[in-house]
Amino acid sequence: MSILRTAISQALLVCVVLVLWEGCVDLLDVSPDKLPAPSVILATIWSDRSALASAVATTLYEAIIGLLAAILVGVLSGIAFFRWRLLERMFLPYFVGSQAVPIIAFGAIMIMWFGNGIASKAVIAFYLSFFPIAVNTLAGIRTVDDGEIGLLRSFGAKPRKILLKLQLPAALPSIFTAVRLGASLALVGAIVGEWFGAARGIGVVLLTAMFDYRIPQLWAAIVLIGLTGAALFGVVASIQKKIAWWQTEA
Repeated sequence: MSILRTAISQALLVCVVLVLWEGCVDLLDVSPDKLPAPSVILATIWSDRSALASAVATTLYEAIIGLLAAILVGVLSGIAFFRWRLLERMFLPYFVGSQAVPIIAFGAIMIMWFGNGIASKAVIAFYLSFFPIAVNTLAGIRTVDDGEIGLLRSFGAKPRKILLKLQLPAALPSIFTAVRLGASLALVGAIVGEWFGAARGIGVVLLTAMFDYRIPQLWAAIVLIGLTGAALFGVVASIQKKIAWWQTEA
């Protein structure tokens, strides 16, 4: 019931913002080339729905591939860093340093290595979303109390069982927090990758609309990117409720 009330309140807030936006544009006689009204943006989305849907699907596919790879490698890296402290001391500083590399520079290298296809965009999406997942996995596993581990060991539990039955479940809230962040970062990475060269994708739509000064199309792309990011966030949150059902994160 609370979820329904939250959804209704959010929908009402969006409606109020759209009405105020529409009214201000009309009252102030703002040119559509500066700030189009929501009705103009929605009309643009509807008229170009086929091309825009295809563009969003392409970018979403690239982002999901990168995010899934980041989840797999990030969780495994976090576990490895916890089990073998030497690996953490050797590689974690390099992971931290890699995040200081501008995405523009990294993206250019990925395009040169992997070309203009889906692979390069997925790698950039992976690059942006991998680090928080690895770090949060490590931090989540370390939240387990030594007394709990000792209790399982007293019953003859091996390290693998302790990891699967205690440490990973305890780390799930931290992991899912990072995955929710990573989902947005993966989408951004896929879009940025498309700016370096691509034939399809919402990043291409965004870039061409900007260069051609087609402001309604530019805003349509921005709105769709926001909706896609919110949808990804919602999907991850829904999966978290099903998998980590025994824990509620504030």
